[in-house]
Amino acid sequence: MKNVLVICTGNSCRSQMAHGYLNFYCGDKANIYSAGIEVHGLNSMTIKVMIDDGIDISMYTSNNLEEYKSINFDIIITVCDHAKENCPFIYNQDSVRIHQNFTDPSKYNSSFEGKRKKFVLVRNEIKKFCIDFTNDNF
Repeated sequence: MKNVLVICTGNSCRSQMAHGYLNFYCGDKANIYSAGIEVHGLNSMTIKVMIDDGIDISMYTSNNLEEYKSINFDIIITVCDHAKENCPFIYNQDSVRIHQNFTDPSKYNSSFEGKRKKFVLVRNEIKKFCIDFTNDNF
């Protein structure tokens, strides 16, 4: 079974979405973890839009990279440029590293509905990425 780590800046939106989808699509083929360079807490809008798509991540926690130092990861996925540029090389040097930048929906300033639409747009991009990743790697 492969260990997969998804990293973004604050582990509040994008990496949490990817974590949820990868758990669903990879099933028992991988252990999925997510973390941030910093810890911002799980964004409530992230939970809402994931539940709308049938994935409940409400019990997930926002984690810092330091919490996973002891795990050897087979694959490390960065989902934002900031994480890619600042990801420490403390993990297994043989880890496959994959990068795909997604817009941070929490930075979008708009009405509730406007913000929700941005979260759904990013969620759908991440979902497609996770489906393709799973098909290519498992």
